Amino acid sequence: MSAITTHILDVSSGFPARGVLVILERQTSPDWEVIGKGVTDDDGRLRDLLAPDTDLLSGNYRLTFDTGTYFTKQQIEGFYPQVTVAFTVRDAAQHYHVPLLLSPFGYSTYRGS
Repeated sequence: MSAITTHILDVSSGFPARGVLVILERQTSPDWEVIGKGVTDDDGRLRDLLAPDTDLLSGNYRLTFDTGTYFTKQQIEGFYPQVTVAFTVRDAAQHYHVPLLLSPFGYSTYRGS
């Protein structure tokens, strides 16, 4: 399992959001570098954003979720074409789980475990 993971719950349906493209970037002042990407599994989870041999470094990161495509495939009109969550890794020895609770017209996130 990578040091940064995520999962998405579609709270409008009560089911995991499967098949969502997620991109992980690290800030390399002033730019951002893509360091991982993947698609959520049937449980809405993405456990392998970072390659097994990738060391987590302290710094600013962001996850971008392709929510527009997810809702379009379900023939649901959503408001957010993408959701971007930026966060800071202070202790690179820890695991960072960043879930997304999603609906067509809102979202929330938190640091999970």
